[in-house]
Amino acid sequence: MGDHWHRRMLEGKAGLMAALTTVCISIGGLVEIIPMFTVGAGHTEATPEPYTPLQVAGRDIYQREGCLACHSQMVRPFRDETLRYGEWSHASEYSWDRPFLLGSRRIGPDLHRVGGKYPDAWHYEHMKDPRSTSPGSIMPAYAWLLDWKVDPADVSASLSALRMVGTPYTDDQVNNTAAVLEKEAKPIVDSLKAANITVAWDDEIVALTAYLQRLGTDRPGKMAKAE
Repeated sequence: MGDHWHRRMLEGKAGLMAALTTVCISIGGLVEIIPMFTVGAGHTEATPEPYTPLQVAGRDIYQREGCLACHSQMVRPFRDETLRYGEWSHASEYSWDRPFLLGSRRIGPDLHRVGGKYPDAWHYEHMKDPRSTSPGSIMPAYAWLLDWKVDPADVSASLSALRMVGTPYTDDQVNNTAAVLEKEAKPIVDSLKAANITVAWDDEIVALTAYLQRLGTDRPGKMAKAE
């Protein structure tokens, strides 16, 4: 049947094939690179406040327990996703995410809009026994979070590391972490107490709850209304 024209005219001519390949790759690269330097000219979003020390502690726990292996944190701009999870995710919401926790699988639901969706007591019971709040859930229990304690020294180290890469934490937050954590944890401790749940300010479940309740609260539209 003979060679196809593609093989004769392109694949059989190494120089021409290399040149055309370079052109195609260059065009593809420019299509992705140029918007990075021009999008700011016509599209700006307010930068949210950095995670608080207690939220940083909760985020560290979230990473330690591998939550991102089953939950994503990115609502894509598709109708089926916004109907289920809420408003699509904005780039500015990831301003202080180091590292990003976008995830790549959804064995469980996306969590980028979970903040404020449930009361603090719901998160406590969900970690204690997921099926008590979500019948049919295949998520394992994380009951040790109800007993394990947050180490202020570890949180201080995390704050120091984040400050080195640009997150504006104060000396008081870094040097007096225990006092800052206790003060920040009080509203959650009181909220759980009102639900007949007794916890200490340094219980890991409190820190994780603080982080989860933050997710989704930095969307530009909501911040604008708050101002």
